[in-house]
Amino acid sequence: MLKPDTWLLTILLASLTALGPLSTDMYLPALPEILRELDTANAAVQLTLSMFLVGFAVGQIFYGPLADRLGRKPVLLTGLGIYAVASLACTLAPTVEVLIAARFLQAFGAAGPVVLARAVVRDLYDGPRAGQELARMGSIMGLAPAVAPFFGGLISGAAGWRFVFLVSMVFAGIVILAVWRGLPETLARRDPTRFSLAAMLRGFAGLLRHGVFRAYLAIVTLTYCGLFAFISGSSFVLQDIYGLAPSVYGIAFGLCAGAYVVGTVLGQRVAPKRGAEVTIALGTGLLALGGTAMLVALLATPSAAAVVLPMMIYMVGVGLVLPQSQAAALMPFPERAGTASSLMGIGQMGTAAVVGIGVSATLGGAGVALGAIIAALGLAALAVFWATRHMRLTG
Repeated sequence: MLKPDTWLLTILLASLTALGPLSTDMYLPALPEILRELDTANAAVQLTLSMFLVGFAVGQIFYGPLADRLGRKPVLLTGLGIYAVASLACTLAPTVEVLIAARFLQAFGAAGPVVLARAVVRDLYDGPRAGQELARMGSIMGLAPAVAPFFGGLISGAAGWRFVFLVSMVFAGIVILAVWRGLPETLARRDPTRFSLAAMLRGFAGLLRHGVFRAYLAIVTLTYCGLFAFISGSSFVLQDIYGLAPSVYGIAFGLCAGAYVVGTVLGQRVAPKRGAEVTIALGTGLLALGGTAMLVALLATPSAAAVVLPMMIYMVGVGLVLPQSQAAALMPFPERAGTASSLMGIGQMGTAAVVGIGVSATLGGAGVALGAIIAALGLAALAVFWATRHMRLTG
């Protein structure tokens, strides 16, 4: 069994959280091919991404409360199994409607590993160490969006888009084996209350009454929504509007993912010396700067560079903000870490799904709408950070 404070455990937990970005980013270069092969409309193909977010949000309702009662490991293995089966269904999907349904199920399975990886971190670590662990996981997880579009483009170009989902299924099988053999049960004390919808809703309501949790939840949600706006819209903006080839698009996406890794590494250096609040302040400032710069650049000189370069600034901010804000949100609830992680994921993914639909509806034939959305979300994250600062520090 893997032990705390080891890189092997960190790598395993990062692999669990990587299922989400792997499932969204690796097939992005194949979206135009899916559109052509399944003979469908742009909006339907976008739904394969947005419904993934809906399934991710729905799944996170259940995994945390169940894991607080049954233990982390059995619930985690169940989610991974659902993900593997759904990935096979995506591989075999004969129509876009079947693909959309399979993506929902795939997301429902992937929600468990992401929720429970955060809960395991809260089980094992306290305070700044938890934020540091989430940042380390983010540094490793950042490799997934960095390389996933590139390899997704290579796989879809060589063997077709269906093989992209086959690779996801194989990856899930490897992770299932690693969890079964290497992950210890980390839940020290199980929630004795009987699992029910009413009990689950009471748990969520109790968390939402906590002002500090609400503040960090809002910061996390706005930050991630800006990231997802880029994920959902970048394939069409950079390839269809600005003419990037799939392989070049993969490189551009990888640059943005690399910027995220830079942010997580920077956060690991800044947070222990200056504290989480300074780290988040720096990060939200970069979110606002990157989003605003993208909007201005697209209005002045529309091009792929006007999207990618400002997005790299935004992504450094994401790497600074997300790990520290997630850890801070979970800290007050050691006995309900699973439920708190679930609620955080629900807000994050549910809102992102709405943003994805909004991006699809507003893109049209120009990329400026993407810049406007990312700028608005970055500025909102900065505003919420400063508006809630006193409450977070005293609450």
